[in-house]
Amino acid sequence: MRGAAMVEFAIVVVPLLLLALGVAEFGHAIYQYEALTKATRDATRFLSAYLPTDPAYPIASAQCLAVYGNATCPSSTATPLVNGLTTSMVVVCDASHTAGCTDASDPPQFSGVATYDTNNGASNGSPTGSVNLVEVKIKGYPYTPIETFFNLQGLVFGNIFTVMRQAS
Repeated sequence: MRGAAMVEFAIVVVPLLLLALGVAEFGHAIYQYEALTKATRDATRFLSAYLPTDPAYPIASAQCLAVYGNATCPSSTATPLVNGLTTSMVVVCDASHTAGCTDASDPPQFSGVATYDTNNGASNGSPTGSVNLVEVKIKGYPYTPIETFFNLQGLVFGNIFTVMRQAS
C-alpha cells in the first residue's frame, strides 16, 4: 500500500507543481502590469497641473515619478518600481510634445479638444470650449518572470497609458 501511495503522489505532484508555479507567474504579471498602470496615472496626474507651454514643464520629473515613484531621479543605483523599467520607456504626449505619440492608443488630438456646456453645446449645438490633454505611456516594457521555467523572457507588455485633462 505504501508503494501505491508513493506512485500516486509522484503522478499528482508534477501537475500540481506546474499549476502552482503558473498561478504564481500569472499573479506576478498582474502585479507588474498594475504597478506600471499606477505609475502612468501618478505621472499623468503630476503633469496635469501644468500647461504644456509652461517653460518649467517637468517632463523629466514625470518620467522619474513613473519609474522611481519620486519626481527627482535618484542615483543610478536606485531600483525602479518594477524591475527593468527605465525613463526611456516613459513617453509624454501633449499639445507641445508629440514625438512617439502616433500609436493607435493615442487620442487623435492633444489640444483644442471640444467640450460642451450643461446643455450639450451652445444654442446652435456646437462646442463651447476646449481643453488640453496629457498622456503618459510606458512603451516596450519587457515582462520580468519569477522563474525562467515557462520561458516568458520575450514577453513585452503593450502600451500602458493614462490620459488626463491639463490645467487651463
